[in-house]
Amino acid sequence: MRSWAGVLAGKLVFVTICCFPVPIAFAVAYTAWREGEDWAWIALVSGLAGAALIVGVAVKAARGDLPRITRKDLAGATPLPHRDGTFVLWAPRSGAGPADAELVRADVLEAALVRYSPEGEATFTTCTGDHTPDEFTPLIRLRLRVHGPAGPFETTGEWRVPSVCLSAVTAGRLAVLAARTGGDVVPQWPRSTLLAGTRSCRVTGLDGRTDDVTGRPVRLLRQMRIARAAGGVELEGDTIDLRRLDADTAARYTALAERDRASPEARAPVAEPGEASRWIVDRLPGEKGAFGTVSRRWWRRGGVLVRGRFLKMRCTDTFQDHGPVLDTILRVQPADGGPPFDAARQLTVPMNYLAVLHRTRDVVLYAAPDGGSYIVDWARTCLLAGTGAATVVAPDGRQLAVTERPGVLWALMNLLASHGVSVPGPVLDLRGHGMNAVAEKVLDVLRGGGPP
Repeated sequence: MRSWAGVLAGKLVFVTICCFPVPIAFAVAYTAWREGEDWAWIALVSGLAGAALIVGVAVKAARGDLPRITRKDLAGATPLPHRDGTFVLWAPRSGAGPADAELVRADVLEAALVRYSPEGEATFTTCTGDHTPDEFTPLIRLRLRVHGPAGPFETTGEWRVPSVCLSAVTAGRLAVLAARTGGDVVPQWPRSTLLAGTRSCRVTGLDGRTDDVTGRPVRLLRQMRIARAAGGVELEGDTIDLRRLDADTAARYTALAERDRASPEARAPVAEPGEASRWIVDRLPGEKGAFGTVSRRWWRRGGVLVRGRFLKMRCTDTFQDHGPVLDTILRVQPADGGPPFDAARQLTVPMNYLAVLHRTRDVVLYAAPDGGSYIVDWARTCLLAGTGAATVVAPDGRQLAVTERPGVLWALMNLLASHGVSVPGPVLDLRGHGMNAVAEKVLDVLRGGGPP
């Protein structure tokens, strides 16, 4: 667990080394003063200006590398309140496709990462006006079964997939444009996240009644076709309000809603069968899942873990190697049990987490002992999201899998944190040194299936 003070100290040292003339200016000023030179003050002022610049750059770099979330980041000024279960995702537009193309569904049969090789290292790279530069957009080979206008067919190709849309590949459901005569298909990545269930979607009818259609791919695809024929439909957050549409488009949406009520569509599974053949999460950059480390100072002062949930993500034109920098709104549940608050914060979100965004938008944060600030713990978050396997090794040597059991994982993380026990990997071995105090409690959690 990295502390803010530790990250800031590291950045100060790094920036000072990069700006080595600044400490030299202080040395020159001192030497000139000792020798009675009149120009000593010039070197001193130059050194002070350089020192101020170093501090400013270091603070900005530390804030970007380990961003703290506080109540100063309140998102209360946003025009639309976000309800529980809302997830709004603004992704770059996809290509228009052939003139005679129709919007259809495609199932992802296989996926493989072909190339992702940025050169930005750990620094921030801004590509002005470009939200999907090739350098920061993974190239993925996909084998698709396309439910085309003339019947289903299979095709294989390589496509650049925006990082925020990777979950559509993992889920296995895409929206694509396919010509009636066959040929190339053009994936529609923002629409695919909707079809995959990553984005939430609600429809408010002319009577003011709101239906949640998230995870209903048949209706969603029909809605997309209506919107495409109308030249686009404006959303308020994740909601289509038919009262704001023209009469013809609203009537088509209303007929679709009545048809769905007469014969309701069951929710689709979180992921289509055969997820293993599409699992590229292990090859994507990002924090590796872990039960988490515990800072002794943080633990002794009463620090705790809390949970949050992403309500909104919007792409920017800034990237780091392990993920894009996104404008986010995060709902945080305070450690004192008080009402949650929504924070608007720019965060670098790891690509391996983005690839499982259809499963969960939950995050783990460690709260400052005074409850005044929160920092996203990506190692714990990725383990909770299921980006990798999580295992508990019992005192008798039995290996107990706890992958994709978020209730159990959350209870174990809190148990370990409350006892000051660090487990910097995805394997919790109860035979290890210092585990006697928690071994029986861990087994109690496993027997109970999660927290009380």
